[in-house]
Amino acid sequence: MHDLTPRQIVEELDKYIIGQDDAKRAVAIAIRNRWRRQRLTEPMRSEVGPKNIIMIGPTGVGKTEIARRLANLVNAPFIKVEATRYTEVGYHGRDVESMVRDLLDLGINMVRQEHTEVVRQEAERRTEERILDALIPPVPYQQLDTDTDASERRRRNREKFRAELRDGLLDDREIDLHIEEKPRPNAIFATVGMDQMDPGLQQMLDQILPKQSRNRRLPIHEARQIIFQQECDSLIDRDKVTDMAIQRTENTGIIFVDEIDKVCSSGSAHGPDVSRQGVQRDLLPIVEGTTVMTRYGPVRTDHILFIAAGAFHGSKPNDLMPELQGRFPIRVELTDLTKEDFVRILTEPQNALLKQHVAMLETEGVHLVFEPSAVEALAELSYKVNRTSQNTGARRLYTITEKVLEDISFDAPQRSGDTLAISASFVRDKLASILADEDLSKFIL
Repeated sequence: MHDLTPRQIVEELDKYIIGQDDAKRAVAIAIRNRWRRQRLTEPMRSEVGPKNIIMIGPTGVGKTEIARRLANLVNAPFIKVEATRYTEVGYHGRDVESMVRDLLDLGINMVRQEHTEVVRQEAERRTEERILDALIPPVPYQQLDTDTDASERRRRNREKFRAELRDGLLDDREIDLHIEEKPRPNAIFATVGMDQMDPGLQQMLDQILPKQSRNRRLPIHEARQIIFQQECDSLIDRDKVTDMAIQRTENTGIIFVDEIDKVCSSGSAHGPDVSRQGVQRDLLPIVEGTTVMTRYGPVRTDHILFIAAGAFHGSKPNDLMPELQGRFPIRVELTDLTKEDFVRILTEPQNALLKQHVAMLETEGVHLVFEPSAVEALAELSYKVNRTSQNTGARRLYTITEKVLEDISFDAPQRSGDTLAISASFVRDKLASILADEDLSKFIL
């Protein structure tokens, strides 16, 4: 786990997310507490649980982005789920435990990718040798050293092919490749869905169903990737990957539960509230700490960090079950975005939207320049539409800028070499017809 201080975490988040300082501080402390917990002695370490967080705020103000960037920053398995996807076990929908299984799958992929980088050099060497063997079949053992000149010619020929292979000259040449594929569940299990199947049954099926193998003739540029993955599989210790992934998931995993406000109960004992309360009841043991069975083995959720989020327009966190409320002791409120926030979002972050548009059009040879007045106009119009129509937060900027640059983007291949200055008048002209029709703007913007 990275040993970033809370201040350093906030500074890193500031590079991508404008404002929302309270939320950044809360998640920074939560991550630092994980670092502190790892340095405690047993049994104190096992007693310290995560301080789960509820983020309260309208859509598009940065709730999901804060959690996602945080997970990337500390290299933690991260998954976003929507509370409305889950219903009480026995109803249509997904078992809430599947979020933990999905999180572990991400952890497996993350650790496997790290191990792939460790063995990459050897795997690439083996891949090259296998391709050369397919191009120049090895001499049978009993014929070795019987003809020195032939052996030398074969060696020189192999090295010639090696050079051409590395230069990409043989990419389109075809070779025969033996491929083993994972067994496919039959139609009965396919209709159930592997994610809802009992994990023990999944594991049993993986073991007893025969692997499917076949020979294919593929171009070298396609075969190379398949062979590389096969060699990585042979070099990587799967059990070690699984053990590390489970440990990382249990101790550093982050589950972001969006739209938690949509499962708040209004208090009635029938109708939709039954399902909403069921979701809460099923979430409770996962958040409290339980053991979830997966195809890779048991995973404990005691120290997974849960971040819940919702707009809470027609409800409030206190409408959640008291037991569930108690498992989210940290509450932070994210504020609506102002015009000044929109200006900063457009220009300041490392991944700022206008920087993205400039870079995209540069690939066509079109140099785009946004005048300061244009940035102000984009921010002002986005803020205005959010105030008069449905508030989608920073997502409004995507719609506005795409509409403004639509013609330029369409004609870019024919305008290579041009430098285009985007002014405030240009922005207003492009949006004038839409903004004039308030009803239409609700659908288009």
